[in-house]
Amino acid sequence: MFKKVLVANRGEIAVQIIRALHDMDIVAVAVYSSADQDSLFVSLADEAVKIGGPQPSESYLNMAEIISAANLTGCEAIHPGYGFLSENAEFAALCEECHINFIGPDSDIITLMGDKSNARIAMKKAGVPVIPGSDGVVNDVATAKQIADEIGYPVLLKSAAGGGGKGIREVDEPDELESAFLSTQQEARISYDDDDIYVEKLLTHTKHIEMQVIADNFGDVVYLPERDCSLQRNHQKVIEESPCTLISQEEREMLGGIVTKATKSLKYTNTGTFEFLMDQDHNFYFMEMNTRLQVEHTVTEEVTGLELIKAMILVANGDRLPFAQADATVKGYAIECRLNAENPYQGFAPQPGKIDHLYLPVGTMGVRFDSGIIQGSFISPFYDSMIAKVIVHLDNREIAVKKMKRVLSELEIGGVTTNQDFLAEIIHSDGFAGGKFDTNFIEDEILGNRRVTNGAK
Repeated sequence: MFKKVLVANRGEIAVQIIRALHDMDIVAVAVYSSADQDSLFVSLADEAVKIGGPQPSESYLNMAEIISAANLTGCEAIHPGYGFLSENAEFAALCEECHINFIGPDSDIITLMGDKSNARIAMKKAGVPVIPGSDGVVNDVATAKQIADEIGYPVLLKSAAGGGGKGIREVDEPDELESAFLSTQQEARISYDDDDIYVEKLLTHTKHIEMQVIADNFGDVVYLPERDCSLQRNHQKVIEESPCTLISQEEREMLGGIVTKATKSLKYTNTGTFEFLMDQDHNFYFMEMNTRLQVEHTVTEEVTGLELIKAMILVANGDRLPFAQADATVKGYAIECRLNAENPYQGFAPQPGKIDHLYLPVGTMGVRFDSGIIQGSFISPFYDSMIAKVIVHLDNREIAVKKMKRVLSELEIGGVTTNQDFLAEIIHSDGFAGGKFDTNFIEDEILGNRRVTNGAK
């Protein structure tokens, strides 16, 4: 087993990885920016190395400094968490070249699945249903128009290198396509240094369903129960739950068979997540694969009782998976709310500042808080606004949601504005209660109703 592992991340996920390493009697090394020197994850690590300034490019995206820190401290492996370098094929390859284990899939797989256009082609070959669209990259407006006419409007123009909601434009009419194509290319060029674009049919009134898999080097593949990630704003997830209330056990097994076959066809190892859209007739269409741990892996851990970060470490060490498919069954229901330092009533503007009061209502069955904050923590303006995840796991959806309502009402954070009330607004809504919401629910029902109300005033 590894003796020492470097955690190439920050905040909440760095805390969780460090705790998993300590549970496994592995020395944890943190790297941190000048903005994070007083953060919880730094104090929890056995060793910590300052690698640069507050900007991500100076620190958490600085591959040379991270590799240097790993070598300096004698680390055998690097866990990238999520975000930052977790899906960076160049970084994974650099780890391989430096004989450092990258706790994740091989760099070649990250390259293949990181290009969303190539990923579509690979999934079609593996027999996975994909959303109608272009077969490969579209290089010019004329070709994009031709494809859009064939599959019908509305369509999405998507950056092949994109992710997390960036590099996407909706086009509803033919006369909008040219300007949208050029602006999507420009955003992709700036964000990813890659302006490849592909065209995809926009499916409406769908659910965002994803299924995580984990595979070892011995050919064993386990799929985990699906997560419903339909509650989104601007393609960013807000609340996740597992299992999906609308999916039957037969559909779960069918989808599991699809992703297992695809995982084996890719010769994929370690963990990854297949993301699908499910239409009103319960047809599933592949969107993309995330070749990393997901923020919402926690609901899967809760609903299965399996510890995924530890499994990732074991697989990277060359061990077999510590569980089988029979262990990955649905046990109750789990829901997760992402607590962000942002103001939902002022355009969701980030809210940096110092937390001067913090009360987490812990000590109650089925409640879990994953965070990187304590009272006195400073929320930096340089990074993602998510500061904690609130997770409830109980026997069924009704009682879990009821407890989540209470937990959100008791939670206290002073010094910074958060989306706590916004989360409560969603789970108290009638549309949430039935579980039939789709990916447009927050925009159309929650924010849409607010715009109507404000207009009336």
